[in-house]
Amino acid sequence: MNTATATRRSFLGAGGSLVIGFALGGRALAQQGAAPAGPSAPAGGAAVAKSVALDEVDGFLAIGADGKVTLFSGKVDLGTGVRTALSQMAAEELDVPVERITFVQGDTALTPDQGPTYGSLSIQVGGIQIRQAAATARRQLLETAAQRLGVPASELVVEDGTVRRRSGGNGVTYGELIGDRSFSLKVDKDITTKDPANFRIVGQSVPRLDIPEKTTGRFTYMHDFKVDGMLHGRVVRPPALQAELREVDESSVRGIPGFVKLVREGNFLGVIAQSEWGAIRAARELKVTWSDWQGLPEQSRLWEHVRATKVVKDDVTSNVGDAKAALGGGARRLSASYDFAIHTHGSLGPSCAVAEIRDGKLTCWTASQMTHNLRKQIAAMMRMPEEQVRCIYLEGSGCYGRNGHEDAAGDAALLSRAMDGRPVRVQWMREDEHGWDPKGPPTLIDLRAALDAQGNIVAWESEFFIPQGAAGNVALVPAELAGLPHEEAMAPGNIIQNSALPYTVPNIHTVCHRLESTLFKPSWIRTPGRMQNTYANECFLDELAAAAGADPLDFRLRHLKDERGAELLRRLAVLSRWERRPSPQRNASGNIVKGRGVSYVKYELNRTYVGVVAEVEVNRDSGEIRATRFSVVHDCGQVINPDGVRNQVEGNVLHTLSRTLKEELTWDGSMVTSLDWGSYPVITFPEVPVIDIDLLDRPGEKPWGAGEPAAAVIPSAVSNAVFDATGIRLRSIPFTPPRVKAAMRQAT
Repeated sequence: MNTATATRRSFLGAGGSLVIGFALGGRALAQQGAAPAGPSAPAGGAAVAKSVALDEVDGFLAIGADGKVTLFSGKVDLGTGVRTALSQMAAEELDVPVERITFVQGDTALTPDQGPTYGSLSIQVGGIQIRQAAATARRQLLETAAQRLGVPASELVVEDGTVRRRSGGNGVTYGELIGDRSFSLKVDKDITTKDPANFRIVGQSVPRLDIPEKTTGRFTYMHDFKVDGMLHGRVVRPPALQAELREVDESSVRGIPGFVKLVREGNFLGVIAQSEWGAIRAARELKVTWSDWQGLPEQSRLWEHVRATKVVKDDVTSNVGDAKAALGGGARRLSASYDFAIHTHGSLGPSCAVAEIRDGKLTCWTASQMTHNLRKQIAAMMRMPEEQVRCIYLEGSGCYGRNGHEDAAGDAALLSRAMDGRPVRVQWMREDEHGWDPKGPPTLIDLRAALDAQGNIVAWESEFFIPQGAAGNVALVPAELAGLPHEEAMAPGNIIQNSALPYTVPNIHTVCHRLESTLFKPSWIRTPGRMQNTYANECFLDELAAAAGADPLDFRLRHLKDERGAELLRRLAVLSRWERRPSPQRNASGNIVKGRGVSYVKYELNRTYVGVVAEVEVNRDSGEIRATRFSVVHDCGQVINPDGVRNQVEGNVLHTLSRTLKEELTWDGSMVTSLDWGSYPVITFPEVPVIDIDLLDRPGEKPWGAGEPAAAVIPSAVSNAVFDATGIRLRSIPFTPPRVKAAMRQAT
C-alpha cells in the first residue's frame, strides 16, 4: 500500500516482526495490507494484536530475538527531543545502548494512551511510566537469567543487554531470555528504579536520534507521507465564521484537469482531485454563494467586550487572611490592569493529514499531539465504533498546543468517506491555518495591592477574566460545519494555573472569572494561562518593588519563603551579573536606552522553577524594542538530557519573545484578517537574542517538564526591562512600536 522502501527497521515502525506479544510476524503483517512505511511513517491497515494497556509491560516495550528493544510511547515528539529523552530513560533502566531502541509513538493500535502530549508532562508522567515498565522488565529478565545460570539474581549484572555473573564468564542476552515473546507482566509502580548515582545514560547529552535523518532529508514528515492511490483534497471555507452555504456551481470546476468530485455535507464543502494542484485550483475557482454574518465585536473594543461577557463561575485560587480589609490599611495602595492579546499558533507548515477507509476500518495519519483523543473524536464524527479507527502519529509542523492538525484529519476522513474509502490527503493552506485553527484566548487581569511603611506587601487582590472550560478536546471544524457529532464545551486549557502567587503575602485573594463565551474557538497554546497569569503577577510585583524603592530581585527574595526558589534567584543574579539598584535606572539619556528586568515562576506552584533576566534596548524615536540577551536559570529536577533541556529553554525564549513583541490576531466583523505572515508577523533570525542558560540538575529528584515553564516568564521580564530603561510600564501584549510610542506620549 505504502510507497516507502521495506526495511527491517521499518517493519518495527509498523509494529512488525521483532515485537513480542504479536500474533503475527512481519511477513504475515505485510500480507494483510500493513506494508512497512519507514521509521517515521508507520503503515495502516490491519493492526496485529498487541497490548496497549497502561498497567502492562507489553504495553510499553518489547524485545526481539536479536536483543533490540522496541519502545511504545503514547507521548509523541513534536520536534522537542522527547523521543531521545524517553529512549534514554528506557535504555538506562534496561542497561542497553540507546542505539538499540526503536521508538514507536502515537499509534493508537500499538501505543498506550498516556494522555495528550502537552503540559510539560511527557517526561514527568510519560517518562516515569516508561521507566517503571523498563525496570519491571529488567527485574523479570534478571530472575529468568538467575534460573538459567544457576545463581541468585543479586549476583548478576547487565552490560549492554547481556546478563552475566559478577565474577565474570559467559552470559545470556535479553534476546535469548525472552526474544519475540510476551512478558505478560504487570508494571510495578512501586518498583525501585536505578540509583541515580549509577546513571550512565540519563543526565548525558545524548545526540538527538531524529537529527541525522532530518539533516539528510530522509525523514518522513506528515507533509511528505504518501499512500498508493492517494487523492488530494481541499476544503472551501466559509468567508465568515458562521456563514451558511447557499449555492454551489459544480460546473465551474469540471473542466479542471484531474478534478474528481465535489463533496458537500451541510456547510462542509470540499473538492477532490488527482493532483494537489488540481485540488488547489478547484478550491479557488469553485463558484459558491454563502450567507452574510457579522457577529464579531470591534477589535478596538475587545476588552470592553470581555468585561461585558457573562461570568458563569468563579474559581478562587488563593485566599489567605482578609485582603479587602488589609488593602484599606496599607501605607500605600496600587492598582493596575494587564491584558494579553489573542494569538494563533502560527505553525510554519499548515496542517496536513491522510485518511483512508478499508474493510470498514478508518486509518488516519496525522501530526496530532493527541492521537488517542483524536481517535475518539473521529469515531464520533463518523459514527463508527472507536475500535474501528486507528490514528498514527507522524511529526509535522510544531504547534505546542492544539492547532489545525486534528481538523485536517477530520477533513481527510470525511473526504475519504465520500470516495468510498480511497485514501485522501488534505493539506491546509496558510489562510486555513491562520483563519481556522483555534486560538489562544484573550486574557484580562485586574490587580490591587498595598505596601506597609517598610515597603513589604501586606495585601494582594487579583481578578482574571478568562474563558470557561478546561483541558480536553476542541470540537473538530469539519464536524461542526457538517452538522455531525462533536464536543460542545470549550477547552482553552487549564488556564487558572499560576494566578496564585509563589510568594508569601499575609493577605491575599485571587479569583478567576470564567466567562460564558469567547470570540474565537479557544484552545491551549504553549503555556496556556501560566504565561498570561505570570506576566500580570510578575509585572505588578515589579511595580510594587519600584513603589517601595527596592531592587526588583531583592524584593522577590524578601517575599519568597521557598528555599529552592531563592537558590535559583541567587544563581540568576550571578549568571546575569545583576546590578542591585531600584528600577527604573536614573539619568538614562540618548535615543537608544537600555534596561534589564527580572521574572520568576514556580510552574503551577508545584514543579519546575525558572528565573530570567531580560536585557533590552528601546529606540525612543521608533518605539522599537530589541531584546539583546536573556539569562535563564532552570530547575526541572532530574535532567534527562541536558542538551535537550537547553533546546527547550531556547525554544521557549524565542517563541515567547515573538508572542510578546509581535504577534496579535486581527479580525473584522466576520472573520480573522491576519491570514498571512505580513499581517501576523513573527520573530526573524536577525532579532534572535543571546541566551545564557544555567541548568540546575538534581539527579536525586523527580524529573519535571521543560517544554513550557520558561515561556511563562518572558513577557514580564521584557516589560520590566522596558520599564527599567524608560520608566514606562507596558501592560498590553504585544509590545509593538505604536504601543510603545503611545505609552511614552501618555507619560509625558
